Amino acid sequence: MERSCGILLPISSLPSPYGIGTLGRAAMDFVDFLHRAGQRWWQILPVGHTGYGDSPYQCMSAYAGNPYFIDLDLLVSDGLLTRDEIGARPWGADEGRVDYGLLYERRYPLLEKAAARGRTRDAEAVAAFVRDNPWVEDYALFMAVKRHFGMLSWTRWPDEDIRLHKPEATARYRDLLSGDVWFFTYLQYLFFRQWDALRDYARSKGVGIIGDLPIYVALDSADVWSSPEDFQLDEDNLPTAVAGVPPDYFSENGQLWGNPLYDYDRMERDGFGWWIRRIGGAQKLYDVIRIDHFRGFEKYWAVPYGAATAKDGRWVEGPGMKLVGVLKNWFAGLSFIAEDLGTPTPELKQLLKDSGFPGMKVLEFAFDSKEESDFLPHTYEANCVCYTGTHDNAPLMAWRKDAAAEDLAKAKEYLGLSAAEGFHWGMIRGGMGSVADLFVAQMQDYLGLGAEARMNVPSVPDGNWQWRLAKKQLTPRLADRIARMTELYGRKPR
Repeated sequence: MERSCGILLPISSLPSPYGIGTLGRAAMDFVDFLHRAGQRWWQILPVGHTGYGDSPYQCMSAYAGNPYFIDLDLLVSDGLLTRDEIGARPWGADEGRVDYGLLYERRYPLLEKAAARGRTRDAEAVAAFVRDNPWVEDYALFMAVKRHFGMLSWTRWPDEDIRLHKPEATARYRDLLSGDVWFFTYLQYLFFRQWDALRDYARSKGVGIIGDLPIYVALDSADVWSSPEDFQLDEDNLPTAVAGVPPDYFSENGQLWGNPLYDYDRMERDGFGWWIRRIGGAQKLYDVIRIDHFRGFEKYWAVPYGAATAKDGRWVEGPGMKLVGVLKNWFAGLSFIAEDLGTPTPELKQLLKDSGFPGMKVLEFAFDSKEESDFLPHTYEANCVCYTGTHDNAPLMAWRKDAAAEDLAKAKEYLGLSAAEGFHWGMIRGGMGSVADLFVAQMQDYLGLGAEARMNVPSVPDGNWQWRLAKKQLTPRLADRIARMTELYGRKPR
């Protein structure tokens, strides 16, 4: 990866009049902002179909796009909805926050109208889309059956035959629920048609998209339901152990994610075909893939199913280069970023070195006054990605408020921070000027926003994934200031 920089902003955080960011005009406007600001990359969070809790890291499918991101104005232009229909109801009291409950209540009836109007007109195009994306068949059936059973997790479906994905049952329900199967298929057709248009536009402006790939998939997903043999499940297709991380900086109880763990021995026997298909799906969305929780390939934390916290877990050997090597060889032209945060181990460092992937450096972790940190910019090698902070961290101005006085003093001395420049601009300068090949800052940090704009607090179940940008905040003056710093530190696109 050549020396460059980018901005982290989730699709959901884009401004729009319809309750959440979408793939329409506001997304293209942000691409224009990135282009003017001299940015080569737009990093986003996972764009999957979210479920209970609204986390983009717990999705209904490893492949499907989030129906909320389908742009309503584009559906009007396409003749699938009317202007009166999309403007008939308010989409939330606070334009700066996503109201997911309101979206769930009001978005799907509109999308069902669009699907009904497009059924005959787009039948041939949808059939071609399904042929090119065979995962859609299991996903659409999964969603249709889930809706049929009142959105219960598939592990609680009352019909055991469909719960266990038996062929006779899948055929029967596909016929019984054909209307909903079409609906969920059509939503994916619409999502990917809009996504492809946005990605083409970004490419025309010299902007690539960095996508985030959660290492695990949700238990309540089409992936686990349709391919139980690839996961550590018992005879009833329930997990024997689930994913998480041990107690750490974020939580004294660790983080109990609850995702089923992979049966890597079974996966290895067919050449890791499940992973090849998954990365192939992500390649249709992104130009660069950030592998979340990369350390799980070296060792993963296994927690007994039903445990109250992650404290009782244990480390288990992961597939290491046996899997990573397959992905590198199969996707030789695709770039990866390894999210290698957490307690470093010699084995993890060796896996990162063997992979050749750039790891991550987070400036907010650099200034521990009690010990030296390899997140300090003078310790970097070029093959890394420097972040001011990630979606799991506070924006810089909130970090400034909460950091220990000694850590803050060290940051000020190290970077020469001053009130005249602005604290957040000085921190950004520190990352921008580093030798890291890629530098990424959250949009909140360029705007100097505080705790109100934090995207996620790990281990806190409520209030996350809601922050939204106001259109008026993306000014030409801000873009020009970012562009000047980008050029000054040699990160301007060629």
